[in-house]
Amino acid sequence: MNKEEFIKIYTENIKREGADKLLTYLTSDSCDFFTAPASTRFHSAYTGGLADHSLNVYHCLKDYLQRPRVKEIYGLNVSDETIAIVSLLHDLCKMNCYKPSTRNVKDSHGVWHTVPTWSYEDEMPYGHGEKSVYIISGYMRLTREEAFAIRYHMGFSGNEDKMNVGNAFEKFPLAFALSTADMEATYFMEETPELP
Repeated sequence: MNKEEFIKIYTENIKREGADKLLTYLTSDSCDFFTAPASTRFHSAYTGGLADHSLNVYHCLKDYLQRPRVKEIYGLNVSDETIAIVSLLHDLCKMNCYKPSTRNVKDSHGVWHTVPTWSYEDEMPYGHGEKSVYIISGYMRLTREEAFAIRYHMGFSGNEDKMNVGNAFEKFPLAFALSTADMEATYFMEETPELP
């Protein structure tokens, strides 16, 4: 788990009023951000996977935004603070929702095995990206571009109205960049655990 790296990037880059209080919450006993998985049984579905996924998205977004085409043609110049905020905090909606569980699966010989997994129990069903925006906004103010990037980070793979996604990407290119970084981390960097 990369808790130390997360905290280092967070504290070096996010200086906004209220950021310290949010980090205090994230590291408190009432929050499982650093021990939660990123999904029930797909990408980063292990203890600490949520923090690892957030760091992967951070590194993917940094790389994407360094491309000359992104800077010169798209005109997307984003501060280090904004990069850290949208990538490290985009999935706060997943905190305190995953519970250890088991499920039965057949192996290649047709034999059933009980394997560990996670169940998802959301006590605050406020959506996905919008829930993250809501949580962050309770501690610090987001710019409009940051809020839209976090809100639409699932891109066209989420449950959002597809026209709204396209409009958000057109008006707020950082939303597209974050969505791209999130998908790169999810599908290319993070493994789905193998079943028996």
